[in-house]
Amino acid sequence: MKAVENGGTSIGIKCKDGIVLAVEKIIQSKLLIPKKNKRIQTVDRNIGVVYSGLLPDGRHFVNRCRDECQSFKSIFKTMMPISNLMDIMGIYVQNYTCYNSVRPFGIVSIIGGVDNEDGEPYLYMIEPSGSYWGYNGAATGKGRQIAKSELEKLNYEELTCLEAINHAARIIHLSHEDNKDKDYELEISWCSKEHTGGKHQFIPDDLLEQARKLAEEEEEEEDDEEEEEAGADDEEMAP
Repeated sequence: MKAVENGGTSIGIKCKDGIVLAVEKIIQSKLLIPKKNKRIQTVDRNIGVVYSGLLPDGRHFVNRCRDECQSFKSIFKTMMPISNLMDIMGIYVQNYTCYNSVRPFGIVSIIGGVDNEDGEPYLYMIEPSGSYWGYNGAATGKGRQIAKSELEKLNYEELTCLEAINHAARIIHLSHEDNKDKDYELEISWCSKEHTGGKHQFIPDDLLEQARKLAEEEEEEEDDEEEEEAGADDEEMAP
């Protein structure tokens, strides 16, 4: 869990018309090529995964999810329900805690998508123990406590994917306070019945830039308000 606690913050938001995934990808070196080594992956046409923790473990987890989805599709000639995938991956991850010849996964993964059978959005988070639960909003990584407190304020019954994108960018920006000494790259994807036809995709670059700017502007406004309040307090205390 130390690898997860020191990793970038990942969040998932379930909306009335789909799901939104976002991650704070910490830039460890200025020599790294931007927009490479993505932390959000597609495992099936309608299912996406984001994770915090060890990058190789995350890749292995994603590849296993893809294998399971492909196997299900080849046998049953239809896409795998998200709940079935979670049952299988929960057992798979839990198996790595049962033998001394292997170590547990060093990631916490958030899996979400629009189910092919009932057309409803689903969001799950799976831990290194193999335990998983369904969520309206989930967060993991170093800034998870700040992210969780912000996620609890959202109205999920009325929230749309377009609105959730701005909330996701704002929450990731706020949770970056724990890693302020390092730059980060924001990744956001969505799976929306209205905007993507139920497919999991990265959001367009213009939406991403707009969401990031709004998050930065909100932080600047909050900082200005705090400075004004501090100035007013100083004036009251002055003789």
